[in-house]
Amino acid sequence: MRSVINPHSVRKKYRLAPSKLKSLPFPFFPERESKMNLGAFLRREFSFIRGNYLILILSWVIMDIGTEMPVPYYQQYVDALGGNVFPFALGLIGLANFLALALVAVPGGFLADKFGRRWLITTMTFGMGLSFLLFALAPFWTITQSWHLILLGTIVQGLCLIYQPALFAMVQDSLPPERRGVGSSLIQLIHGTSNTPGTVIGGLLVVSLGLIAGMQGVYLTVMILFLAAAFWRLRLKETIVNHEKMRFRYFISHYPQAIRESLRVWRIVPRTVFWLMLVQVLTMFASALINVINAIYARDVLGIPQNEWFLVYIPMLLVLILASYPIGKMIDHLGSKLPMIIGACILIISPLLYICGGFLLVTISMALFGLIQILIMSSGMALSACLVEPQNRGKITGGLNFVGYILTGTAMLLGNVFYNLNPQLPFYVTIAMATPILLMVIFKIHQPKKEDRKY
Repeated sequence: MRSVINPHSVRKKYRLAPSKLKSLPFPFFPERESKMNLGAFLRREFSFIRGNYLILILSWVIMDIGTEMPVPYYQQYVDALGGNVFPFALGLIGLANFLALALVAVPGGFLADKFGRRWLITTMTFGMGLSFLLFALAPFWTITQSWHLILLGTIVQGLCLIYQPALFAMVQDSLPPERRGVGSSLIQLIHGTSNTPGTVIGGLLVVSLGLIAGMQGVYLTVMILFLAAAFWRLRLKETIVNHEKMRFRYFISHYPQAIRESLRVWRIVPRTVFWLMLVQVLTMFASALINVINAIYARDVLGIPQNEWFLVYIPMLLVLILASYPIGKMIDHLGSKLPMIIGACILIISPLLYICGGFLLVTISMALFGLIQILIMSSGMALSACLVEPQNRGKITGGLNFVGYILTGTAMLLGNVFYNLNPQLPFYVTIAMATPILLMVIFKIHQPKKEDRKY
């Protein structure tokens, strides 16, 4: 039975004024009051999770589980389908993917700002889902080498991701200014917490069914998950008012105008936005040098068994769960600069741990790479929303993606080449790049005070 506390004890313990006692319900149960306070706190902190933002978050959960399922054994899958015959297959696929992404990044941002976000997001999510069928059918492809069908599927996916600027512009449109840090970090948290089940499920399928059959099952599952998310995204509401409907022909006919508009917008945004973009794309480049060969390096150089490789992704779950919300609050209260400085410092430490080798050190290194994404990318998204007016956010995101994708694709090819020259070279180059990134954050990125923010 619960103990009842009399009013005078409550006033003394909780330091309440006598007049405040009249408003308290008696009998008074402190544990019930605690639960009410917790509920009020959660409602206050996460009340912004509704409407379009909620729909996008739920669809991201579904898609991220699928996206990460093939990741642990993707490099080995390409290797088994003929990639071992052509030593630069992984780098070439990565380059082709990001060149396709770059090709559509600028028009994607322009079209998102001119005609709206919803049509691009929903239509192209269906296209993404169907493209995974090419990955599942690759072992049956005999006209050329099997990995060529993976190359084709990767290019199709890159073109479908024309909707990315619209996606992130809709996120920025849907977040209140005082919750942009938490909202951006929450997206990274969802990526991380969804990624880990995906990698575990995909890893178990491959271990159970074998590399080829297991990966085919993985890609068919991914296709189903993406199509489910596409149907869910049909519930999105448009955030840009425009009475002219989107047409497929606009992808080509508006391309020159999209280039002009995307270049012109950089003349009117603050200079900090340019340096912010540079920090983000260089971080993407540095990470891609390692990501393209990390599984092969772990298997062939460090001697980590293939059947155990997917386990290194699991600690990322704990790191992202524990770190995402505090980092988001840090961004909202202290600004974006400090988290970006911390992220640049970790970019030096993480590759060093990976080079040293061993299952434990590689696991720690992978978790730190996940932390870098939260620190730098969430901070960049929140700061950009403060500096860029809504009607230009799609074009800025498109420009960021255009440069970032070209550099990332180039980095994947170079990472593959460097690895064949010296397996540790991609890690050393990443470490060398972390220093200029850190200096740019310290000296070139200036954050406006809260009272000076316009958006």
